[in-house]
Amino acid sequence: MAQTQNQPKTPHIAIVPSPGMGHLIPLVEFAKRLVSCHPEFSITFVIPTSGAPAKAQESTLESLPSSMDYTFLPPVDLSDIPEDTKIESIICLTMARSVPALRDSFKSMIATKSVVAVVVDLFGADVFDAAKDFNISPYIFFPSTAMVLSLFLHMPKLDEMVSCEYRELTEPVKIPGCIPIHGKYLLDPVQDRKNDAYKWVLHQMKKYSLAEGIFLNSFMELEEGAIKSLVEEQPGKPRVYPIGPLVNKGGKVEETECMKWLDEQPHGSVLFVSFGSGGTLSYEQIQELALGLENERAAVFMGGKKPK
Repeated sequence: MAQTQNQPKTPHIAIVPSPGMGHLIPLVEFAKRLVSCHPEFSITFVIPTSGAPAKAQESTLESLPSSMDYTFLPPVDLSDIPEDTKIESIICLTMARSVPALRDSFKSMIATKSVVAVVVDLFGADVFDAAKDFNISPYIFFPSTAMVLSLFLHMPKLDEMVSCEYRELTEPVKIPGCIPIHGKYLLDPVQDRKNDAYKWVLHQMKKYSLAEGIFLNSFMELEEGAIKSLVEEQPGKPRVYPIGPLVNKGGKVEETECMKWLDEQPHGSVLFVSFGSGGTLSYEQIQELALGLENERAAVFMGGKKPK
């Protein structure tokens, strides 16, 4: 049934993922959770591209619930960038060069829908430029850990404080709410400050302050120290909402068995290891990792003496 002029439009959210299935899938799960908790919302995925969409991308979007739809933006031209350009620069350039097309998409969308917010992922802060033109509230969905988000929010200040490469620091980097970490263990794109990848990532981090809120895929019991620091209200810092864990519930039976096994373990006895969307290990590597963790665990009970 078509809406009459007297009927209010349902609130609508635009979701703009960065290029790559590793960015699309977390936002799809976020969208599913959102409409599950708030069925009054409808959603449109607006997809920036630099070429023809991948089949996996199309398949994921075609399986969206009826309250969601999607549209692809015209491909941006990246023919001018060097062949050795890092993936972070490519992603950020794709998003930045898609802003004019996003403005057209938002203009068309608000003509028929009540667009109340736009949600981007960790590389999508340039989308805020288009959202501002139409008074659309900007939000970030951060699929990584609270510690990484704390680093991202702290990075602009860290960039001003440090003149050398972070791996050259003699003292550990102090990230708010987190244990100090040696600079050489920070994320790969911040390890070469002369590279455009670092400049683009820093550019994104500086624009995080423009968000009205950040949805974090973590929870207090998992990262208490970092999250307590993140939720503290500070001038110029967006509010952080820990909404995790968001997981793909495709394997419902396996998930139930996994949770049952976890519930049977002694409190504090399980170590959670995650390699993110880019972490793929062979069977042999998983065995080696498990053996290494077991040896470390045994060393604790042997007074620090690692078993041979």
